[in-house]
Amino acid sequence: MNAPCYAELCVTTNFTFLTGASHPEELIARAAELGLEAIAITDRNSLAGVVRAYRALQILKEKAEDSIRIRSQHRVDNSSRQETGSPGDIPRPPSPHLPKLIVGTRLVLRDGAAEWIALPTDKPAYQRLTRLLTLGKRRAGKGECHLDMADLLEDCTGMILIALANGSPGVADEIAQMRHRYPGHVFTGAAPRYDGSDQAWLADCARLARQTAAPMVALGDVLMHRASRRQLADVLTCMRLGCTIDQIGRNALPNAERRLKGAADMARMFADHPAALHRTIQIADLCSFDLGQLSYDYPDEIADDEKPMTRLTRLANEGLARRYPNGATDKARQLMAKELAVVEELNFPAYFLTVHDIVQYARSQGILCQGRGSAANSVLCYLLGITDVKPELIGMVFERFISRHRGEPPDIDVDFEHERREEVIQWIYRKYGRHRAGLCATVIHFRSRAAIREVGKVMGLSQDVTAGLSGQIWGYSNDGPDLDRVRQLGLDPSDRRLAQTRG
Repeated sequence: MNAPCYAELCVTTNFTFLTGASHPEELIARAAELGLEAIAITDRNSLAGVVRAYRALQILKEKAEDSIRIRSQHRVDNSSRQETGSPGDIPRPPSPHLPKLIVGTRLVLRDGAAEWIALPTDKPAYQRLTRLLTLGKRRAGKGECHLDMADLLEDCTGMILIALANGSPGVADEIAQMRHRYPGHVFTGAAPRYDGSDQAWLADCARLARQTAAPMVALGDVLMHRASRRQLADVLTCMRLGCTIDQIGRNALPNAERRLKGAADMARMFADHPAALHRTIQIADLCSFDLGQLSYDYPDEIADDEKPMTRLTRLANEGLARRYPNGATDKARQLMAKELAVVEELNFPAYFLTVHDIVQYARSQGILCQGRGSAANSVLCYLLGITDVKPELIGMVFERFISRHRGEPPDIDVDFEHERREEVIQWIYRKYGRHRAGLCATVIHFRSRAAIREVGKVMGLSQDVTAGLSGQIWGYSNDGPDLDRVRQLGLDPSDRRLAQTRG
């Protein structure tokens, strides 16, 4: 009998703020330990957690490759130049199995009876999904996403759509409507409730799948990578609901079953529905999109029919004459020629022109700006007026900024005076269009001081106790206060609530 295979298609990370109890990196590592065929990161109306999951998987692949490198017995004598041994005498062991990462999101609608797992199968489908999320976020305030059923019916072509069955009235109609719109791509998701009625519930899901002709798919509806995160999940629930741990009631997780599980555990749970388990592998095979397929698509930056590389070369030569009124040094000319060759080879001239135009606009309006970071290693940035660091003043290493071997686009950071930064942003919107320009956001997270305050509230600790504990944290440490300092505050480190807060 063949061992069961399983792909987890419904995973919530801590990027679904105050809901997911594990980092994407932890979930990827655990999926590899469990031998899962694939794992889909599906945060609520967001793709935020997918990037870290992708990077975590890349690191695992690199470590796996390093771990199986072996020294061959093939040698070449330095003196005689004679070869000994065979280059192929030691067989290379197979690479360890790693899960496939599936990009996805959990779409929560304003008018929907069901929530939908959306998994793009290719790059065009991923682009449609990102446009859909952008639409929902532009409609809503900060931290919200307003999407309706009509938005999903508009254009979700190329996506696998899995309805999360929840017993609500109207779910069957929604699934049937979506299946009619996207035949062959709509499924009924079934996740155990872990409340003692699982088999009856899964039977209900199977009936719903038959009724709507949307095949049933097994899901874990995962919130954590290990069972040990259950307590943290309950604390996050309290923070989200604004209550203490004593008031959480039925909102607490009844057990730790919403952890990531292996194929054997899921096969036991879905013993009466083996096709639902096998279908996860079929869906994972359909999802061929990978974040590695994405690349920067720069504006053409063609002015007066002048090609980008021609324009960049002209501006660099003009900058050479401007920066060196008494004649450029040989070093500066050599560096310029070297960088222009690399930029042309990697096809990045338009990027330099975009940054140049933005900086030129800012300076034409008297807005202070300055390039910083690795751009200081580029003579082109100096000649274009983006930075003011002369190549003769520092030991420039252009490869820190852009390299043929890394194959990555350059990263030019420019600081604008904050009082007038909005003027630059609005100019960019006018030139490129709001639909082609976006603001990158950072995701804040709790440091120990803030975490102790918030968790202390949940645990029911008094305000003066949490203030005392958080006051023992210095700087941006992620470590909690040590036991000696806790005792100095007159507190008992062995107190259950205090220990839970500190942990």
